Amino acid sequence: MSSFEDKVAIITGGSAGIGLAAAKLLASRGARVLITGRRANVLQEIASTSSNIVGLVADASDPEAASRTVAAAIDKWGRLDILINNAGGGAIQPLGGVDVQTISEVYSVNVVGPVLLTAAAVPHLAKTKGAVVNMSSTFGSKVASGLSLYGSSKAAIEYLTRAWAIELAPFGIRVNAIAPGPVETNFLRERMRLSDDEIRTVKDQELRKIPLGRRGDPKDVAPWIVALAEPATTWVTGQILAVDGGLVNA
Repeated sequence: MSSFEDKVAIITGGSAGIGLAAAKLLASRGARVLITGRRANVLQEIASTSSNIVGLVADASDPEAASRTVAAAIDKWGRLDILINNAGGGAIQPLGGVDVQTISEVYSVNVVGPVLLTAAAVPHLAKTKGAVVNMSSTFGSKVASGLSLYGSSKAAIEYLTRAWAIELAPFGIRVNAIAPGPVETNFLRERMRLSDDEIRTVKDQELRKIPLGRRGDPKDVAPWIVALAEPATTWVTGQILAVDGGLVNA
């Protein structure tokens, strides 16, 4: 029997990229997975490919989404074993051009959303001695010009990961984080809102800096998310795992 048989997972931002790759991998190993996203048609299409995946329209930056997302999983399957805070947003913005709206948008989805969702999930994760996997970034610890908002929001996630690991350990809940490097998804266009020319420039710059010589693929990251959620890894908590082709050390 798969180690994820009968386990229930929530993955925010699970309709594309790393979140979708993780959802498919967990579902293939027997888990029942609730993915959230903002596009109902995309969620329906994904759910139609696997009886183990269910979609829920929810915006991770919406404070009301947290309790609703957890309730949907509990109502559907009666338990919760894994929470993956994958949804994220960002901005490449010099300090001189910063504005309140962008600050709010970045921190709402990258920090406030995971805090509220994890808090709502804790009572259910405590019953199953479950796991939380947060999504940080190489730039949660590696400084880059123009990424002060995005990087600091991910640094906050890394602090929260370590703090929650201590706070939730008495309940048997493990909390870890993945810090991916640049991955081939639509993040730069859809979340960073860059033009095609800007995307090409960013990718060229990143490619020159990554020691292993290529940008990542969602399938490079998903197995590590699953590994940290694996019931067998019951003595690992409070860790930040870099999956970035060596970029953090470059």
